[in-house]
Amino acid sequence: MDRLLPSAPVVGVGAVVWKQDRFLLIRRGHPPNQGSWSLPGGHQELGETVQQAGEREILEETGVTIRVVDVLAVVDLMDGPGRELNYHYTVIDLQAEWLAGDAVAGDDAAAVVWADPDRLEPFKLSEDLLRVVAQSNRRRKGMDFGRILLSLEMADNHHA
Repeated sequence: MDRLLPSAPVVGVGAVVWKQDRFLLIRRGHPPNQGSWSLPGGHQELGETVQQAGEREILEETGVTIRVVDVLAVVDLMDGPGRELNYHYTVIDLQAEWLAGDAVAGDDAAAVVWADPDRLEPFKLSEDLLRVVAQSNRRRKGMDFGRILLSLEMADNHHA
């Protein structure tokens, strides 16, 4: 049985979007990871900057207009090394602030919520996503300008 192997990584852009002391989470409406909670985001389109992709994807998925502050993390999501690879996503997570709009589920999202970073247990986020959110929260408070590159092979992540 032949598998279709990816010919190149797919670039995704997500964002930790803050409004006051809460950040935006979406419940995924479609595979992969349908039903799980994740950061909003999606694929970068040809000719689009990372910032434009983040702004567009967050607006499409949640109805929220954002201001991108910085790159927060770059995450490689793969299911296996070398020739056994079924997928490879390079996800650029942005640090962003809410500008306008009521958060509503749109596009690929089944639900949206402004989450309290100190009360995330009900969302069952992966450890890696919890690390990205914690880093974002620290960075907002001027406490962290840590490592940006995170390579997460075989990760059960719920990014864009």
